[in-house]
Amino acid sequence: MPLSPPGPDDWVYNHAILCQVGLPRAKVDGLEFLRQSGAAWINVQAGVLDEGRGPVLQPIPYGVIPRLALAWITTEAVRSKNREIRIGDSAAEFLQTIGLDDAGRRYSMLRKQMHALATCRLQLGFRGETYNGQPVKRFSALLANQDQHQLALWPGTLMLEQDYFDTLLESAVPLDRRSLHTLKGSALALDVYAWRAHRLHRLEGKGMPLHWASLREQFAQEYASKDPDKDFKKEFLPALRKVMTAYPQAKVKPVRGGLLLLPSPPPMPYKGGPTR
Repeated sequence: MPLSPPGPDDWVYNHAILCQVGLPRAKVDGLEFLRQSGAAWINVQAGVLDEGRGPVLQPIPYGVIPRLALAWITTEAVRSKNREIRIGDSAAEFLQTIGLDDAGRRYSMLRKQMHALATCRLQLGFRGETYNGQPVKRFSALLANQDQHQLALWPGTLMLEQDYFDTLLESAVPLDRRSLHTLKGSALALDVYAWRAHRLHRLEGKGMPLHWASLREQFAQEYASKDPDKDFKKEFLPALRKVMTAYPQAKVKPVRGGLLLLPSPPPMPYKGGPTR
């Protein structure tokens, strides 16, 4: 558990809107994904990438890898104040950088999700403002090869869109790298952690109750069973317990019908920031 004070390398960042409403956690059937939570919303549209033999329609990015990749890319952009981001010299190095091992099928999933993320059109909205664009302006395809470590197959850098880059500098939320590594096995746990890191320190007074229906609307609109709130609760509570170990300063109490959010310190101090 990351209980010790964070060091300079422990600071990572995520877009404020993506802390409130995240990418899909599982594969999406279709070419568009729309999710809203309160005043925040995202819309993701699948893109096309030349993979060496012409255009190939990509899926909607989903799961753990795009979340960790975006957090790391955001962190590099905030730290360097530069739209051109180095992503290492190999796929193995990038996987290690974002806290994942380089075993087995991880390479093919990295290739698939990075292609999807680099080509998607991502719209972010909040209280009447809409931010349009692709997070990544330029990205060279990760060409398939038996030797996934081969340097020539890894693009090395990517370029962020100017508008997206500008919004990152304005609204990046600090997170603890150690917590992301602890929670990297669950896209839902990563979403819950980012939401709490963004939300709890803004609360005042006696806190804010949230019913299961509201929580499901934010994290799992795709549940469509006879009792979606009950099914979502079964998945959400184990993820919440994982987050509580990674972010012990957070104060959240189960109450009848939902959760009570209480004012809590942020996981990273907002004043000062990392020093090098």
